[in-house]
Amino acid sequence: MIASRRGLQHDVRHFDLVIIGTGSGNSIADERFAGWNIAIVEKGVFGGTCLNVGCIPTKMFVHAADVAAAPGSGARLGVDAHLDGVRWTDVRDRIFGRIDPISEGGRRWRAEENANVTVFAGTARFTGPKTLDTGTGEVITGDRFVLAAGSRPVVPDVADLDSVGYHTSDTIMRLDALPARITILGSGFVAAEFAHVFSSFGVAVTVIARSDLLLRHEDREVATRFTRVASEKWDVRLKRKAVRAERVDGVVRLHLEGPNGAEVVESEELLVAVGRTPNADLLDLAATGVAVHPDGRIAVDEYQRTSVEGVYAMGDVSSEYQLKHVANHEARVVQHNLLHPDAPIASDHRFVPAAVFSSPQIASVGLTEEEAVERGVRHVAASQAYASIAYGWAMEDTTGFAKILADPDTGLILGAHIIGPQASSVIQPVIQAMSFGLDARTMARGQYWIHPGMPEVIENALLNLPLND
Repeated sequence: MIASRRGLQHDVRHFDLVIIGTGSGNSIADERFAGWNIAIVEKGVFGGTCLNVGCIPTKMFVHAADVAAAPGSGARLGVDAHLDGVRWTDVRDRIFGRIDPISEGGRRWRAEENANVTVFAGTARFTGPKTLDTGTGEVITGDRFVLAAGSRPVVPDVADLDSVGYHTSDTIMRLDALPARITILGSGFVAAEFAHVFSSFGVAVTVIARSDLLLRHEDREVATRFTRVASEKWDVRLKRKAVRAERVDGVVRLHLEGPNGAEVVESEELLVAVGRTPNADLLDLAATGVAVHPDGRIAVDEYQRTSVEGVYAMGDVSSEYQLKHVANHEARVVQHNLLHPDAPIASDHRFVPAAVFSSPQIASVGLTEEEAVERGVRHVAASQAYASIAYGWAMEDTTGFAKILADPDTGLILGAHIIGPQASSVIQPVIQAMSFGLDARTMARGQYWIHPGMPEVIENALLNLPLND
């Protein structure tokens, strides 16, 4: 099945397709590629970020955290309940007892049951045009490449950080025991989700943010509300810069600079959650001529093609959206374009939604109001509180709301931002409306809305929009 490439050394194996990364890139080689000679190269755990250290295990922890936090909210409803305790190792082992076998099973299936696929376990890097060192001691070549190498946690420049034994999202879920205290350096969705998990499990949480808000990339009204709610549960330090770390007698001491001068935060564990960076820099792309953006992402066109013919890129290594559903979409586009290079399809990144599975949940799609103003986009906006709908009364929710932006003339929805219970589900009808060009008035009045249901918060926000008649 494997032939040597003409003009090269006989022991250099040549492939029809080489895929680097086994997250969404692993889904490309289905039964339609049975006649292709394929190499798959993976530097870490088979299955990628989402399966092993990202969205799947974190949401399994989040669900356990939601259950642990539920008794604390019962009193206002007339239900007196209490939490007996959290068996951390049972929670952890239940989660990874499912995930680890899936990862290993995927690797074994590719390596042992796909006769046309060769799996290399190593860190890939290019050594020449379409020539790849697999990191296993073997160099290979290929006609086509898919670069789906993912991303990794960013480690900030903090003096002596490496000496304290910090964690990232890659390692924090494998802790042997819950700490009494944890400091989370970062203010994005990873920080917000883990703060919810650990605080719900009884850990004292301190969150360190360089900005004046948590989740500052969300619509400012949403970020402001989340920051206020979070500050009531966690020790939130805004406008702080971490300058030095040390571990003394088993305690991490993080030295900060802020509006009030120097301060120190102490905890048993430190989670660094300041973002992720694409793994493009690990691939030595210059050797094969693939261009990159200034921020390190691989440059691609709408067909996911790089600057080199026959080389595609997708997912975190090239996309500005570090989201699994985006990587899955791009994988389907790359798959089609590999099979039908003369009739390529383009990726659709018009309305990419995202959610933060903290407490409260947040979901968003489209423009924030700040982006609309900055870009000069004509818009109107309306909000509706969960507390104003019947199901909101049932929950006694006092903090959640939905905000909709729309074009004042056409009524087409420009953006939606929700903070509150099940926001990630409540937003889905808006994503559908935006994707298929349904205007706000038609969406609000052209269908039934179950009463009482949480999506009524969307219905009423749509009706509140001051559209031009």
